[in-house]
Amino acid sequence: KQGINAEYGDEEDNFSGESEEGSEGEDEEFEDVQSSQDEAEDYDVHFDAEEEAEELRKFRQACDHEQFPDELDTPIDIPARVRFQKYRGLKSFRTSPWDAKENLPRDYSRISQIANFRNIRKHLLKPVDRQVPSGAFVHVFIENVPVAIKDSSRGSVVIFTLLEYEQRMSVQHVLQQRHVLSEAVVKSKEQLLVQVGFRRYVVSPIFSQHTKSDKHKMERFMPNSGTFMASFYAPITLTDSPAMIFKMEGDGTVSLLSTGAVHSCDPDRIICKRIVLSGHPCKVHKRSAVVRYLFYNREDIAYFK
Repeated sequence: KQGINAEYGDEEDNFSGESEEGSEGEDEEFEDVQSSQDEAEDYDVHFDAEEEAEELRKFRQACDHEQFPDELDTPIDIPARVRFQKYRGLKSFRTSPWDAKENLPRDYSRISQIANFRNIRKHLLKPVDRQVPSGAFVHVFIENVPVAIKDSSRGSVVIFTLLEYEQRMSVQHVLQQRHVLSEAVVKSKEQLLVQVGFRRYVVSPIFSQHTKSDKHKMERFMPNSGTFMASFYAPITLTDSPAMIFKMEGDGTVSLLSTGAVHSCDPDRIICKRIVLSGHPCKVHKRSAVVRYLFYNREDIAYFK
């Protein structure tokens, strides 16, 4: 009634309606302040200074890498020929030769390699004569099932089988794209949860660019845009199964980082970690330049010359 009277211009009712609405607004604002105070108290209780410092350090490194990709300052206390002894100079990142079997880790002696991944996939996935049509209802009889599994199952049971070679370990590459709602800073070799088809692994993937070259540049952080490749040790997957990468939070929950599909299983895929030594040019001539703070002793200059 007060609202109707206010519309028709009753001053008394209009005044009373405004005062009541104002009081309701004050109560709502007070409730919001109380909820924000409770959240702040919870944040103070569960605050982890080391975790916050680590996240801040990764965020700053990601910003520096985005602004100055692959650039690195030469250390003063360590000789450059010792610090970068595992690197080699390449005239061209695309055309310079690189042996895929050179300096392999010991884990490579225990993994399997498929000579032609696409042909094997077509051979194993070709249709057979006796095949159950998709969507048909069938009866499946399984022998020697433990009673504990029957008691623990609350709903549906998923039955799957492995193709040939899918029980062997290899280097799996999944093509990924960052999820639109993901804003976390994820570093390469960070422990993540990967869901590939019906199988789930806890791995430390290496991110790299997806190009047609024989060498692929490693990404120090998960890219925020475009497609990229994530490589890790995992059982072989021959089908184009969907693949998702999750980040494991401290409270036991997971957050989705990226989605994609299985690309291949190839241990010979070359992933190169690229660095660019930076300095300060002090004199620039027509065909030469004098750069300071690039090397700090004569031995390093002769080593990288």
